[in-house]
Formats: sequence, structure tokens, C-alpha cells
Amino acid sequence: MQIRRLGSLSPSALGLGCMGMSHAYGTNIDEASAQSLIDRAVELGVTFFDTAEVYGPFTNEELVGKTLRKHRDTVLIATKFGFTVGDEAKAARPSGLDSRPEHVRAVADASLKRLGVEVIDLFYQHRVDPDVAIEETVGAMADLVKAGKVRALGLSEASAATLRRAHAVHPIAAIQSEYSLWTRDPENNGVFDTCRELGIGFVPFSPLGRGMLTGALKDLGKLGANDFRRGLPRFDQENFDANLALVTALEAMAADKGVTAGQLALAWVLAQGDFIVPIPGTTKIANLESNVAATEIMLSPQDLAQLGAIVAPDKVAGARYNESMAKMAGR
Repeated sequence: MQIRRLGSLSPSALGLGCMGMSHAYGTNIDEASAQSLIDRAVELGVTFFDTAEVYGPFTNEELVGKTLRKHRDTVLIATKFGFTVGDEAKAARPSGLDSRPEHVRAVADASLKRLGVEVIDLFYQHRVDPDVAIEETVGAMADLVKAGKVRALGLSEASAATLRRAHAVHPIAAIQSEYSLWTRDPENNGVFDTCRELGIGFVPFSPLGRGMLTGALKDLGKLGANDFRRGLPRFDQENFDANLALVTALEAMAADKGVTAGQLALAWVLAQGDFIVPIPGTTKIANLESNVAATEIMLSPQDLAQLGAIVAPDKVAGARYNESMAKMAGR
């Protein structure tokens, strides 16, 4: 598989988002199945794996660390801090976030232990804390690099202005945000421009539109009771029905090319720049193999334009986040 750059790191062009194995979608899989999935990803050339303390919470880091231990010399592990989790949430700060330096250090040490590694390859601030200056937080993160506990630093769902301020304190290797055919905010809010200017990598989560762009979800009734998509505006029934029409058109183009809708959507994301490393998640090996195969799809300028028009953002019904989640993004 092609190798791309995230600052000083050299991950595979496609990573694996591990959240859904134990968090958020209500489709948690057993440990043996998750380990088989991660092992298969390594076999296919995936070297970049994404987790966070809040996934589970904690259990996803343990799963990823345990499974990748035997592959440690050839893989990169990214994890995140920034939410109040567990007992600390009982006395939660109003924002539900905590990026104070002492918290940054405590989470890093706990994540190292759960992952069973000596160094975290990429350590992200999960969401920007409005109560702590980004310079203060990144300063603490930089101290972790100096201490040999972290290799590279990242932010998630941050604004272009915050990204610039952070990078002025210590080089930022990557920013992670939602990006796909139906969510293109980074193209217009200055984040992509900043990444290109400063040499920062971009890691799209949900590059398949939280599964919608695969065409596999045709009925909201198939979502589990605990699936967090039930709380997202785009998955309200009326919006869902409108968006399904876009997916149908995407499927038609994919059929003409002999690929799946999901593969076409991923190929589009990959074609937007070599500084981009998407991390689609899945709980099924067949889907993993399909996603990896998308890295071989070559799209012409005409193909890219056609895809961009089929699922143009102004055609998408509903906001990507509900109000409470939206407040945590783009600071």
C-alpha cells in the first residue's frame, strides 16, 4: 500500500478507525473477532490505527494495544485525550472537556499503560477545551515528546486559527476531523489551506459518511437502540430519506465502474491530496478488505467532478452534528 506523510510519521495511505469495535454504534464485537480484524488489516498493509481513551471508555485502547503488540515494530498507534471520563466525570467541568496540563500528562501515562507501549506515536487533543489556552495544552503535549512518551502531536475538530496557534508552540503532525463526500467543511473553513501551508497531515474520520455512503444502510430500523447516529440530524427519518436518494445515485455510478459505492466514496477522499489519510472503521473483515481495495482505484478529473456533484454538500439534508456536539467542533 502507498505510504503517506503525517508530519514526521509515515503511515499507510489508509488507516483503521477502531472506535466502532467497542463504542458508539451499538455493534460491539467480541475480542477474538476484533483481534482477527486488526490482524487482517496488518496483513493487508494497514499500518495506522486510531483509538482513544473515551472509546469504551478505556477498553478500546486495551484491545488495540493487546492486538498490535506483536506488530509493534511496523505499526503506528494514535490515541486521544481531552474528555472527562469515568469517576472524574462525576465532578465534570461544564464543557465536559479537560485539557489542563496535569490532565494531559495523566491521560498520557494511563494510555501508555492500557496500550502496553513505551511511546504513543500520535497523541491528539480530542476536542479543543474552551477553558484552557491551546498554547498551554500543546506546551504540555510538547513536554511529553521531550520525555519520550509521545512521538507526534495532533488536534481533532479544531479551527484553522487554533491549528496555527498550536503549530507555533510545537509542530502539529495531523489534524483529525470529519470529511467525506457529504461533509466538506475543511475545504472551506481554512483547515485544508492551513495544512498545505504548514505541512500538516489531515486524517478524515467517517470518510464513508458514518456508513451512509456505503449503501448498506437503507432502513433506520436496522440501527441499534444505542447507535449514536440516532441522535444525528442527518439520520432523522425525513433527512435520511432525502439523503438516501443521493446514495442511490452514488451506487449507480459505482455500478458503472464495477466497484461499490463505499469504494468510490473512499477513492474520492484519497484523491483530494496526498496529505490525507482516512481512517474508515468497520467490524467486518469483508468491509475492511473492500476499503483497502479502494486505494487502488484511480479516478479521472471528470470522475471526481461527477462524484462531487452527486453528493454535493448543498444537497445533503440535515446538519452533521446535533447542537451539543456541534459546540465542541471548530473552536
